Amino acid sequence: MPLNTARPAVPQPVGGARPPATPKAAAGAESAPGSGPAEPAPGFFSNPKAAAIVLAVVVLVAVAVVGLVEKPGPIAGWFGDSATPTPMATTPEPTPTPVLAAANSQGKAPTAEAVKKALDPLVKSSALGSTVHVSVLDVAAAQVLYSQNADIPTTPASTTKILTAVTALAARGPAYRLATRVVAGENPGEVVIIGGGDPTLSVDAKGLFPGAARLDLLAKQVKAAMGATPITKVTVDATLFKGPETAKGWSSDDVSPAGQVARIQALMTNAGRIKPVHNESGGDPRFSDPALAAGKTFAKQLGAAAAKVVKGPAPAGSTASAAAGSVTPGQELGKVESPPLVQILDWMLQQSDNTIAETMARQVALASGAEPSFDGASEAMIKKLTELGLPGDEADLYDGSGLSKFDGISPTLLVQTLALAAGGSKPELSAMFNGLPVAGWSGTLRTRFATPSPNQAAQGIVRAKTGTLSGVNTLAGVLITRDGRVLAFAIMASATSDAGSAKAALDKVAAKLVACGCS
Repeated sequence: MPLNTARPAVPQPVGGARPPATPKAAAGAESAPGSGPAEPAPGFFSNPKAAAIVLAVVVLVAVAVVGLVEKPGPIAGWFGDSATPTPMATTPEPTPTPVLAAANSQGKAPTAEAVKKALDPLVKSSALGSTVHVSVLDVAAAQVLYSQNADIPTTPASTTKILTAVTALAARGPAYRLATRVVAGENPGEVVIIGGGDPTLSVDAKGLFPGAARLDLLAKQVKAAMGATPITKVTVDATLFKGPETAKGWSSDDVSPAGQVARIQALMTNAGRIKPVHNESGGDPRFSDPALAAGKTFAKQLGAAAAKVVKGPAPAGSTASAAAGSVTPGQELGKVESPPLVQILDWMLQQSDNTIAETMARQVALASGAEPSFDGASEAMIKKLTELGLPGDEADLYDGSGLSKFDGISPTLLVQTLALAAGGSKPELSAMFNGLPVAGWSGTLRTRFATPSPNQAAQGIVRAKTGTLSGVNTLAGVLITRDGRVLAFAIMASATSDAGSAKAALDKVAAKLVACGCS
């Protein structure tokens, strides 16, 4: 993809030319405490340097795919924008293309013996604790290069979101959008706002997620449809999602005061946050009842601040748009739609957003006709993984975010899922790579792979999802070796004592795979 020469040159991610990442405020930092793609260029990965550059500039490719969506990191400000993205008025339909060209057999293949020799001392690091599960896979050859407890499920933390992203893309497709609707209530002057499961819905133009659907624009549609009829009551229909609003295995303070996740409801703004802000460290304060809070905000925007706001189901009726001032119960008064699903998943992976992950898991359930609850979503995800030819029986899920301490996923399932997405046989799944953080570049890896200095060899080359819970540190993703081979890997440590040391130890393993070639 040619770059505009008027912009700064993209830093080279190979040979140590890129400087170490330095700490900087970013929306993508992990805060947890504990359709028709273009054909890939054949033989692309035979050029290791070109392949590495793809991973470094993939955020620019994503711009072409889903519209201008700024990622945290070195590209901020290149487009004359501010550090805080301004939501777009519209979001174009995506034309998903693989971020990684389909992995082929070109490039010198590593050997299992060489990989074992390189990784054994690192996997045995005391920083990773006594329980470490690892799998490394040559994507093109489908050859396991390293395996330790690889088929045994262990606590995945946020690497669970890899499975959530892939199953959501497989179930709904990259271009799917979530609708928030308003219909007329049973009596004149009454309106019902119906949550469609869009966690990115914004109150106004100052939302957290660029291009998000907006409540104020929905209110404008409703006021036009109601004409001179005063609005006296706003009902909030959040009945799309079923079951408990928090999952088994979540800590009691995950919602409040920790702010790691919101109560999972079908209507919310800014993923349940009280303010449209994602903090780099710590959590983001959430509404105790996101749906009701959104309903009250909506009532104010309708100019009906004194209107009664209650929860309840919408009346059955026509979905045809209402003529101004003439409505019948259940008639649609307005509708706004989210950005494409691929863009929502991008945010989920970059920011490790737990609330988005849970709502995306419910989309997998809804697409299959299962109950959109924690249990229904978990079962639907495992079923979808199995339909994709993956070992779904190596997952025991209680949520879609990985926040539950009871979740279990094997490294084998993670690397096979990544390999399927990177292999080119199901190009709709490769949209996931738009969102996976890049080492030393974006998201939850933006400040990683900085120290010790050998880890810097992986900057711009490793693209992976991080996971952090108390005593648990995980890393799963893809990388390109110095010989131009695409590898999928998962490293999962479930008995760590110091998160900082554990993260550096995980980074050493991935960096070693990049640097050694191991052929």
